[in-house]
Amino acid sequence: MKPTPKSFPNLGFLETKLNHKAIKYLWSVIDKHKECEKHKLIGHISHSYRLVDENNWFFKNVLSEQINAYGHYFQNMGDSVATNQSHPYFLESFWVNFQKETEFNPLHDHSGVYSFVVWMKIPTDFVEQNKNIICNNKKASSFELFYTNTTGKISSVNYPLDSSYEGTLLFFPSQMPHSVYPFYSCKEYRISISGNIMLDTKKVFDCSSAG
Repeated sequence: MKPTPKSFPNLGFLETKLNHKAIKYLWSVIDKHKECEKHKLIGHISHSYRLVDENNWFFKNVLSEQINAYGHYFQNMGDSVATNQSHPYFLESFWVNFQKETEFNPLHDHSGVYSFVVWMKIPTDFVEQNKNIICNNKKASSFELFYTNTTGKISSVNYPLDSSYEGTLLFFPSQMPHSVYPFYSCKEYRISISGNIMLDTKKVFDCSSAG
């Protein structure tokens, strides 16, 4: 008798390495950043600024593909939103964070249906950062996503950040908790972009025109 392994269906996240064109575009919108958004964050971040997705370029060329891919691999998270009509997605908020040494963003989640993070500049190396930390929980210079496993326990996926993750986008459900850990002994900024995607309930999606 040979047992057959079975897995419970569960939600995950997407990891994408952005191409040069997308990275160049993101640096251009960072250069044109708008008003301060720091008051909207719960963590300790030196500078946070609102970004403008000019002509919806990033949404149309990058985020729409992420939304479709998430629906293919997992499920369309918009289906769980309480509404009696179909509505299109839109990029509701878009911002850049400049983080100094010792600063962090504690466990939190976002509003919306989907959220994302893109690491633009990582001036530290996870291995080097954790060499002299005297504790078992060595997570300096890392990013962590949390979820409940099939036995009801809190589990996580940790990203040990270094420069190899520059240009990497993570795309996940907005309600997925996550943390950003501090780094040390480095005077450069860690620069990241984040955003939230929502359903535009002011617009109704015309299913007859799809496909």
